[in-house]
Amino acid sequence: MWPADHQPALVGCLVPEMPGRGARPCPTWFAGTGFGPGVWYGRCMLGEGLAKGLLTTAKNFVGSYVSRERLVTVQYPEERRPLPEAARSFPFLVYDGDDPVAGLRCVACKICETECPPQCIYIVKDTVKKPDHTGKLQNQPLIFDIDISVCMSCQICVEVCPFDAIKMDVAYEWSTHDRFEGLLLHKEQLSKPNSYYHKIHPTEAAEVDARLAAARAKAAVARAGGAGKPAAPAAVKG
Repeated sequence: MWPADHQPALVGCLVPEMPGRGARPCPTWFAGTGFGPGVWYGRCMLGEGLAKGLLTTAKNFVGSYVSRERLVTVQYPEERRPLPEAARSFPFLVYDGDDPVAGLRCVACKICETECPPQCIYIVKDTVKKPDHTGKLQNQPLIFDIDISVCMSCQICVEVCPFDAIKMDVAYEWSTHDRFEGLLLHKEQLSKPNSYYHKIHPTEAAEVDARLAAARAKAAVARAGGAGKPAAPAAVKG
């Protein structure tokens, strides 16, 4: 209830709170109720919004018979809308070649585990170096787990990885009756080939491959240049 000294000012008042519609007269009979103009505005908008919603529903219902654009319902799971390339759900590990163990790009540096805000990544580094898909001895994770029940899909692990070893997947159908072990993904489940990465994120994957190829070519030139240089003279002991 407004104060008594404000009630006379409501007679013949205007309601200015309607954006884009200008002022709206407040009926004299409503001013006598003791409520402010905002109450009258709210009551008017309640009916107006309901009418707009019903009109939109009717347009889509009738329009669905003449235009497929109005047919907004998808019969999931038989029908699925194509996901945009920028879509993301949870992280996965990329490997090169055909061997998911030897080709794994991850070297267990644990940067992603350290930077993960919800701490849903758990890594144990293997104590023995193993040859990668090119034959070079490389560190690898013995255990790499991600708890997707905790993961918030922030993509920070992707941004901080210096080896482009972890990327964001688009799979979202992870419903399970086991909310603990069923949503804890291990290294074997997380490892997916580079061809899969190209399938879900073709533009991004092409850029990553080009960057990695340039880095390998630069390293090869550096090694070739270092092999051609004469060895530094040994220090003479006095």
